[in-house]
Amino acid sequence: MKFLGIETSCDETSVGIVDDDGQVLANVIATQVDIHARYGGIVPEIASRQHVLDIRPVCERAIIDAGIEWRDVSVIAATHGPGLAGSLIVGLNFAKGLSASLDVPLVGVNHMDGHVYAAWALTADPKAVTPGQSGLKPFQQAIGVKPIMCLVVSGGHTELVLLEDHGRFRLLGETRDDAAGEAFDKVARVLGLRYPGGPEIQRVAEGAPETEPFPRAWMQGTDEFSFSGLKTAVINRARKLGIFPRKNSDDEVDPVVVAGMARAFQDSVVDVLVTKTIAAAVRENCAGIVLVGGVAANRQLRETLVASSPVPVAVPPVELCTDNGAMIAMSGRVNYRNGRRDAWDLDVIPNLRIGAPAIS
Repeated sequence: MKFLGIETSCDETSVGIVDDDGQVLANVIATQVDIHARYGGIVPEIASRQHVLDIRPVCERAIIDAGIEWRDVSVIAATHGPGLAGSLIVGLNFAKGLSASLDVPLVGVNHMDGHVYAAWALTADPKAVTPGQSGLKPFQQAIGVKPIMCLVVSGGHTELVLLEDHGRFRLLGETRDDAAGEAFDKVARVLGLRYPGGPEIQRVAEGAPETEPFPRAWMQGTDEFSFSGLKTAVINRARKLGIFPRKNSDDEVDPVVVAGMARAFQDSVVDVLVTKTIAAAVRENCAGIVLVGGVAANRQLRETLVASSPVPVAVPPVELCTDNGAMIAMSGRVNYRNGRRDAWDLDVIPNLRIGAPAIS
């Protein structure tokens, strides 16, 4: 069987195709980063209009890259939430059209579930998985016997989720304010770095001198997170150092100072994410941890979690961390095997929660 997944929840138009074993056959992504960079963030109306322009050529390219024909597609999976309503509508309606024209089942996918199942995708990247009999790490094969702790970190979400069995999630904790990726973007703006903030902060933080650390919000006794206080601490220090706000764009700012602040901020975020994730995994007697979502592309976060965890860790290759169609195809594969089939009245749910019951 071939599963075609469509992802348009935010500003990436992506179509991925996986086979019955979870092998990624194609994963085509049309990004809008340069379009939205001039605004310092995503403009929803522009994003949805660009999806309309990109969805068909991206889908056609995925079929070509996979080396298959349209008649080989067995299931159409599409994100129907959470995300930007206008963007979701484009992808879901295109998926409905494909499902009708090809006379194959339509399966709705929760975007957050999709991020988790990116960790099960088989790719040509030898670093993506530790090979076992089926190409997956042994702990990933233990689902249903022991749970897996999932740290889902992106621009809109920061969640600790327990994967108890395939398709069965239990939300343990989430951010009470800013998501980790959102904090990266806002702090980058304060430091005068371009959008998106995550890659920029990582870039300038590498090799930066140690400086006074920023506080950590531990949210003791909970599995929840908070990054608004850290963001405020960065703003206050930037004001004290004359970095923010800048009176004009030509003001000279010491790059060493900016790099030091970027490093201290990144250290704080990574420390909290890693420490709380490991504590929750040990408490829940998990077989392992998966790190997924756009922020999972951060090198320091990946390396620190892998080095610090007493249980195995799986992290998808970078191209499967950010929004992509292959992860939606993977989650669609799980949903289909669990018996999910959706009708033409499937609607978008912009605030859909991970672990929410299927609506079909």
